Amino acid sequence: MWPLHRRVRAGSGRAARLLVVLAVLAALCAGGFLLLPAGRAFVEDTRDKLGKSKPVTPVSVEASAETRRHPVTNTTDGLSNRYWGAPAAGASATYTFRKPFRFVDLIVTNGASKNPESYPRQARALRLDLEVTTRDGERHRKELTLSDKPGPQTFPIRVSDAKTVRLTLRSPVGLTEGRHLALAEVEFFARS
Repeated sequence: MWPLHRRVRAGSGRAARLLVVLAVLAALCAGGFLLLPAGRAFVEDTRDKLGKSKPVTPVSVEASAETRRHPVTNTTDGLSNRYWGAPAAGASATYTFRKPFRFVDLIVTNGASKNPESYPRQARALRLDLEVTTRDGERHRKELTLSDKPGPQTFPIRVSDAKTVRLTLRSPVGLTEGRHLALAEVEFFARS
């Protein structure tokens, strides 16, 4: 007979289809729950890359050590011809911010100045140990390798709810008697 009609018993296969649909939904929910942190990180990274960044200024800056006439506050004064002088490797600067922010980028101007003539007059750190502390006390650590050249160097950070940032100077070059480690400028950027 046309059209072909197939007679089936009432409910035949419906229970199996319902079970398959429920199993697929349960698998999707379980997968979504397990992949939630990775999904959040993916969304935040995408927003960082597509959005614009704005500078953030710390409310306080403290150093574990500094030389006379070269305080750590020189790293946030907006001028790259003044610098923080640290007597030795291992000295650290801690930057505290008024409210937590999405820490997107860090720009570091290494040495005594971004001017090529003034840059080699003091020692420089070729590595910075970065430690970002979030609002809830979680610590994120990263090792930043600096080029031994004048001028700003940008590092992507990508940490949410940053409250304090500590930079520790490591791997000095040019540190001889009568010279100290110099760090001209440190700039922090948040997602706008």
